[in-house]
Amino acid sequence: MRITLPTRDGERLDAAHLPGPAGSDLCVVMAHGFAGSRHGKAFRGLAAELHRAASVVTFDFRGHGRSSGLSTGGAAEVHDLAAAVEFARARGHARVAAVGFSMGAACAIRLAAAEPGLLDAAVAVSAPARWQYRGTRRMRLVQGLTSTGPGRAALRLATGTRLSPVPWDPATESPLDAVPKVAPTPLLLIHGDRDPYYPLATARALKEAAGDSARLWVEAAMGHAEAGASTALMRRTAEWLTAARP
Repeated sequence: MRITLPTRDGERLDAAHLPGPAGSDLCVVMAHGFAGSRHGKAFRGLAAELHRAASVVTFDFRGHGRSSGLSTGGAAEVHDLAAAVEFARARGHARVAAVGFSMGAACAIRLAAAEPGLLDAAVAVSAPARWQYRGTRRMRLVQGLTSTGPGRAALRLATGTRLSPVPWDPATESPLDAVPKVAPTPLLLIHGDRDPYYPLATARALKEAAGDSARLWVEAAMGHAEAGASTALMRRTAEWLTAARP
């Protein structure tokens, strides 16, 4: 069922709600990565796998697809994830979890930290630790594209992503700063050992900051975010979510 989600700060998000199998009390809210979409082929395949075990809500972040507004690269997008989670709560789902990819993973960590009890569990796939990271060739390219007018125009032409020209606010809380506050909400960190954007050290730093309340799965031969994840990984993730309790 296609829906429109209003955010706390006035945006309207293109979204969908897929009721799950009989007997499941879990709803999984999926959050795509930067320049991605809920309509992407890889993302839809992962959503279909999670839908085998739970209800699923998917949405496009602001500045992406048919959603309103301009992308802030992760700063304001936490409001978008909150809107989707609040919709799932309003639909009566007893348990609501977030599964985020890259930028969406950062939002999942930050939302779980900022609003205890809103999420019953969070999964962060290929999460960044710090903003404006430039430690890999891919991220230097991303930062180059997003920091200039011509770069933003090229990104919009190539992916349809509409990016805000407002400079990044250095006061925006990073996932690394937020992750110690996620507990007691169960947190699963998933990171591939072939991620070309964020090295495995990123996930290990998040795990160390989170402490014993978080688990880290290091996935062999996996790349980045939804493009690197497999349906088999989502099957295991669904099993973890089904069992996860604070």
